[in-house]
Amino acid sequence: MKALVIADHDNVSLKATTLHIVAAAQKVGAQVDMLVVGHDCDAVVAAAAQVQGVTRVLSVKGEAFASQSSEVMAAAVVAAQAQGEYTHIFAVSAHIGKAGLPRAAALLDADCLSDIVDVIAADTFKRFIYAGNVLATVKTSAALVIATVRCPAFAAVDATGGNADVVDVACEAPARRFEFVSLHQVKSDRPDLLTAKRVVAGGRGLHDEAGFATMEAFADKIGAAVGSTRAIVDMFIAPNETQVGQTGKVVAPELYFAFGISGAIQHVAGMKDSKVIVAVNKDPEAPIFEMCDYYLEADAIETIKELTAKL
Repeated sequence: MKALVIADHDNVSLKATTLHIVAAAQKVGAQVDMLVVGHDCDAVVAAAAQVQGVTRVLSVKGEAFASQSSEVMAAAVVAAQAQGEYTHIFAVSAHIGKAGLPRAAALLDADCLSDIVDVIAADTFKRFIYAGNVLATVKTSAALVIATVRCPAFAAVDATGGNADVVDVACEAPARRFEFVSLHQVKSDRPDLLTAKRVVAGGRGLHDEAGFATMEAFADKIGAAVGSTRAIVDMFIAPNETQVGQTGKVVAPELYFAFGISGAIQHVAGMKDSKVIVAVNKDPEAPIFEMCDYYLEADAIETIKELTAKL
């Protein structure tokens, strides 16, 4: 058996999420290779070659692959499969996996499993269904298993200690009727939301931009990543990249603060695996009180101010 892990990166550095995906691939008991798709990404390829447990790094580089759009990612996966004949292909359950892998699966005439959280055997996996309410064990008879992985569910492998061979793979980018113009990213010194050990998240109880800024200041004080519900993203109070939930990011930090979050099932699906959940809400009937470890019935903003003053 051979497994292919699609590297998560920004053409500059290899993201820590990739180390979790390698861990998932290793549980299959297969040789693990990694696919790096991008442009001017030699540093990423070098970092991928050093990841412990990776045997070979396949590199698909070119200006057309700089954006890592779903179309070019799918083409690169097909090209890698033609060379490696893999039994398993894994990617992070984010843009790369959610948009690129289903396209690759269609091109390879294969099925695509989403959001696996455990590997029982080479053909058996655990994944959440019904918005995270049911943990299902699924078994596939497919010769090629393609799956997206919830990276917090797997402990990361070491980023160093490996010495993988690097192989350039030829791939022609698919023709498109549109072109990638530019990417505007928000630079932050905060921990990455997907891999942070502490997350401070807010919902409607923060009321407005000023309330969200107050929570951000508290997060900075304790070195935490910032999260939010879809409700305040739709209200333009919080940026889209902070959204946690069924249609956002899935996190599992050691500590999760939920300020002014009612606990709708769509949000809970993205943070229910957190080790310790602390909720603050002035509504005594808030559903999140039923599943958190500690809760305080109080105003979220006033509580944040008091906590910040104590630090």
